[in-house]
Amino acid sequence: MKRLDDLQFDNRFARLGDAFSTEVLPDPLDDPHLVVASPAAMALLDLDPAQAEEPVFAELFAGHTLWSDAAPRAMVYSGHQFGSYNPRLGDGRGLLLGEVVNQAGEHWDLHLKGAGQTPYSRMGDGRAVLRSSIREFLASEHLHALGIPSSRALCVTGSSTPVYREKKETGAMVLRLAPSHVRFGHFEYFYYTRQHEQLKTLGEHVLACHFPACLEAEEPWLAMFREVIERNAGMIARWQAYGFCHGVMNTDNMSILGITFDYGPYAFLDDFDANHICNHSDDSGRYSFSNQVPIAHWNLAALAQALTPHIAVDALREALELFLPLYQAAWLDLMRRRLGFTRAEEGDEALVQRLLQLMQTSAVDYTLFFRRLGETTPEQAVAVLRDEFVDLAGFDAWAAQYVERATREGDDQDARRQRMHAVNPKYILRNYLAQRAIEAAEQGDFSEVRQLHAVLARPFDEQPGMERYAERPPEWGKHLEISCSS
Repeated sequence: MKRLDDLQFDNRFARLGDAFSTEVLPDPLDDPHLVVASPAAMALLDLDPAQAEEPVFAELFAGHTLWSDAAPRAMVYSGHQFGSYNPRLGDGRGLLLGEVVNQAGEHWDLHLKGAGQTPYSRMGDGRAVLRSSIREFLASEHLHALGIPSSRALCVTGSSTPVYREKKETGAMVLRLAPSHVRFGHFEYFYYTRQHEQLKTLGEHVLACHFPACLEAEEPWLAMFREVIERNAGMIARWQAYGFCHGVMNTDNMSILGITFDYGPYAFLDDFDANHICNHSDDSGRYSFSNQVPIAHWNLAALAQALTPHIAVDALREALELFLPLYQAAWLDLMRRRLGFTRAEEGDEALVQRLLQLMQTSAVDYTLFFRRLGETTPEQAVAVLRDEFVDLAGFDAWAAQYVERATREGDDQDARRQRMHAVNPKYILRNYLAQRAIEAAEQGDFSEVRQLHAVLARPFDEQPGMERYAERPPEWGKHLEISCSS
């Protein structure tokens, strides 16, 4: 295991030059202290977890010091925000410190969020607050544990630096990791500013660093775009299957790698509601839970427009037609497994859709239902879960079909329970759990953040003594308003 000063840097994106990013040093936070760290994320850099306890750890990730080989840069990009094109965005409060190469030869971006003003701050202070930093940390690591592609979060560093939002808060920084922080908006920026040489350079960089297999194709750019479509279809399928709402699916928040990042007003569904809007600022419901699939398709079309100098329009349109079938296949496969099915049958999609309709009208807890469905035999499970539904006749009809379908799987209950518990989490990052941890942290008590992180890192395990984190949320916890403000 490595110490912090053993990390090896290879800053490939920084070497692209000033057209792609601007050199900026972090603005240090006052009185830095560690709030929480992820041993699993540290392992990606081969870091010894004990390094988190060293004073230099908080100093590094609060902007007080840097590695000599780091090359902090603020990336420039644009993007469509709530459907309207914004010609110049960029890292307004984040810095790409550099790219670390681990012992396996993998490159990991070190991206420090909340590092102060940059040329792209757009009148903002470039800071992040403690609550938003904790939320991003918890979500990044939890989605990964659920099997949803995501950026990772190494740590949150708190401070005494005052930051003013709706009220006075304290500044914090979160260090996030990803193989790349290139977004759809990077390609849009160079396309719409007609910097076609830079667009070509960006595409060649992404191909060489992140899609090397596509270089063997007859049309490498088209092969890359198809791979981006496939990855996004898989990611969105997992969002929908596990009830995750991103909240701000602007094209500048969409990773070219098809991973979840830029966490803002996200939420996991408590009661199932296909029309749930988790972003208090989303007045039109553009980014509601049910809209995430068509919006992902829309965003891919926006990316396709930016790639027209290198890919024929007809080929782009043909590739875009792959998204919905790929999404549907991935989502249905996940939902089959959540219901305990190991093979496909023709009526499965109708069975899933009917269940979701019944859950919608009865406000059934999405996570608890699937977990309890695997606890006992199909007959016993539906008998217990029946009390959750208002439309008893409708549920009874569904339950009869489900039991018949589940019986055809032909395995014993122990195998069924083990299989279903492996895909149906007992623990999910509910907004009220995050809020309780944040409120304690704002009073200087980080124990709840750390405990919640530890529990959510093993969402499918029973974890005796931690059952309180798996309970149905209180009514106040279902109606928390989360906005983009951080």
